Amino acid sequence: MVRKWRYIWSFMFVLLIGLGIYSYVSGDGTKSSENQVISIADGGWDSMQVHNFIAAFIIENGYDYPVNFINGSSIATFTGLRTGEIDVYMELWYNNMEEPYLEAVAAGEVVELSTNLVTDDQGFFVPTFVIEGDPEKGIEPMAPDLKTVEDLKKYPELFKDPSDPSKGVIVGAPTGTVIHDVLEEKVNTYGLNEYYNYFTPGSAGAVSASIEKAFMNNEAWVGYQWSPTWTVTKYDMTRLEEPAYNEEIFNENFGTAFPENPAYIVANAEFIERAPDVTEFLSNYQTSTVLTGEALLYMQENEATPEEAALWFLENNEEVWTEWLPEAIAKKVKSALSGLTLADA
Repeated sequence: MVRKWRYIWSFMFVLLIGLGIYSYVSGDGTKSSENQVISIADGGWDSMQVHNFIAAFIIENGYDYPVNFINGSSIATFTGLRTGEIDVYMELWYNNMEEPYLEAVAAGEVVELSTNLVTDDQGFFVPTFVIEGDPEKGIEPMAPDLKTVEDLKKYPELFKDPSDPSKGVIVGAPTGTVIHDVLEEKVNTYGLNEYYNYFTPGSAGAVSASIEKAFMNNEAWVGYQWSPTWTVTKYDMTRLEEPAYNEEIFNENFGTAFPENPAYIVANAEFIERAPDVTEFLSNYQTSTVLTGEALLYMQENEATPEEAALWFLENNEEVWTEWLPEAIAKKVKSALSGLTLADA
C-alpha cells in the first residue's frame, strides 16, 4: 500500500479540549486593549516558540495588539487555526501537515502568508571527526570511507550498542512522533536492521545529551538530526548520503533522502481582514535554518527561555527584521527594545 509519512498521524477530534491559552505581555508589563487579541499557535517545540515571541514582541510593541499563545499538539492547534480560535501559525512544517493543510487551503479556511524557513538538512548524521578525524584533538579518522547510509553496514562495531554488542545502534526519534515511524522503516528498508538496533530515545533532550557526550568523549555516534537544531549549529556533523529523493519510492518505503521541507507562516482566513497591518508584517517575515539555529544555540548555551532567545534575536539581527516592517513601526520596536534593555540594566 502506498503511504505518505506526512499522513501518518491520528485525527483525534477531542483536540481542542486540551488547548491551553496563555498571554504574552510586552516588556513593560502592559498590553494594548484597543485592538482585538491576536492568538498564535504554540505547538511546544523551541524553534516555533522563539518565532512566536519574535512576532509577539513586534505585534505588541509595533502594532499595539495584545497577543495570546494557545498551546497544544500540532493537530489540535492546526484545527484551532482552521476554526478561527487561533489566528496565526508561525511554523507549519508542510511535509508533516500536508493533507490537512491542503484541505484547509482548498476550503478557504487558512491562507499562507510567507515561508519562514526551509530545511533540506534532515537524515542520519555522524560527527565529522568520525570520517575526517580531528588533528587538533589528536583524533584519527575512524571511518574514512563512510559517506553513505549504505556504508554504515561496514561499521556496526564502531557504533556498538552497549546493550547488545553484537550490533551497532542508530539513535532515532522519540515515540509518538511521525518521524519515529519513518526512521524505523528507513532502517529496515536499507537493510540496516541486520547490523544495527534502532534505539528509541525518551525525549529530544536525550538525543541532544547523547550527541554532547559523543563530542565530549570523542566517541562515534550515528542518529537522526535535522536543521534547525542547536546541536547541528554547535557541532561539526556530517549527514550521510541517501539515494536522491524520489516521491514514489519515498511514499512506498521511505527508501530515499527526505524531501525539502518548508515551514510556512499561515493565518486564519478571517484574520487577514481583521488585521491587515499585521498580515502585511507576517507576509514579509522570513528567516532561515541558520538564523533560527543560532537562536536555539543561544538558548542552550545561556540556559535561556524562548522569549529571551527572541529578544536576543531582535537585538542582534536588526538588519533582518527591520526589512519586514514599515519604517515607523520599526522605530517603535527599536524604542521598545531600547527601553527593555535600559530597564534590565
